[in-house]
Amino acid sequence: MANLSRRLLPSTSALAAFDSVARLGTFSAAAAELSLTQGAISRQIAALEEQLGVLLFERTSRGVNLTEAGTDYARAIASALAEIRSASLQAMTKQHSDQLNLAILPTFGTRWLMPRIPQFVARHPEITLNFATRIGMFDFDRDDMDMAIHIGQPDWPGAESTFLMEEMVAPVASPSFLSSHPIVRAEDLLRLPLLQMASRPGAWSHFFESLEVTGAPSQAMRFEQFSNVAQACIAGLGLALMPLFLIDSELANGQLVQAFPHQVKSTSAYYAVAPLSRKDFRPVVAFRAWLLEEVARYQEALSADSGSSPVRLSAPVR
Repeated sequence: MANLSRRLLPSTSALAAFDSVARLGTFSAAAAELSLTQGAISRQIAALEEQLGVLLFERTSRGVNLTEAGTDYARAIASALAEIRSASLQAMTKQHSDQLNLAILPTFGTRWLMPRIPQFVARHPEITLNFATRIGMFDFDRDDMDMAIHIGQPDWPGAESTFLMEEMVAPVASPSFLSSHPIVRAEDLLRLPLLQMASRPGAWSHFFESLEVTGAPSQAMRFEQFSNVAQACIAGLGLALMPLFLIDSELANGQLVQAFPHQVKSTSAYYAVAPLSRKDFRPVVAFRAWLLEEVARYQEALSADSGSSPVRLSAPVR
């Protein structure tokens, strides 16, 4: 049994050599990548084939080709080696600093959060931020995430959701689209292509209900991300219901304009979400506190510009 276990666990040197040859196609290229001699690579591959009892490469005068077994093996170990490298990097970096693995929404992260991140880094240089893009709920443990910025409701199972802000949405389009599709009444919107967000299938219905407008809206394209919707609007493909604070630059430079003078509060809101097992993790506590400060500062700036009162921040919801 012990001998079988050893046979099933080749050395990482042999696996790295095999992975490199499989990807690059020649022993010489793999040798250059791994800073080894071609002979050393050849010996590692031969030892691996002997250990497994399987021919992994077919040797030809022009080089080597993966066998069917080699192709399957290469595909299987590639992800395993990637996980080993990632785990090694995490172990090495965690010796020197705390880390926060943060899941962010693509457009919110790019447009609102990232410009403010330098302030957090200046305040907490000891915390290393690792960003990943996620849309919707996911498994914190499986994805190795400590925290997420979420749009929706405070109903994430097994997590603490801290309210950040609400959002106001309004229909927008390109100036050229509006010039060829004049909108006088809210009902005029129903006959135009209304671009959809896959994550918010009821957004247009909510908008029309707020105006007490009835009727079936036109079918149009559907997108996963707000950035793509914005580009579709700029290209003149239709109207989109957009959070205005995420398209400040497009509104300012005239690429997009508000198509109808009515805004409505979205049925979703932004939350900082942390699993209950990590809600007191020091980097999570630090980032959440800083994020609430930034939101409050942002809301104060909005209220100063509009003369309205800032949106109230609430306590965490579990």
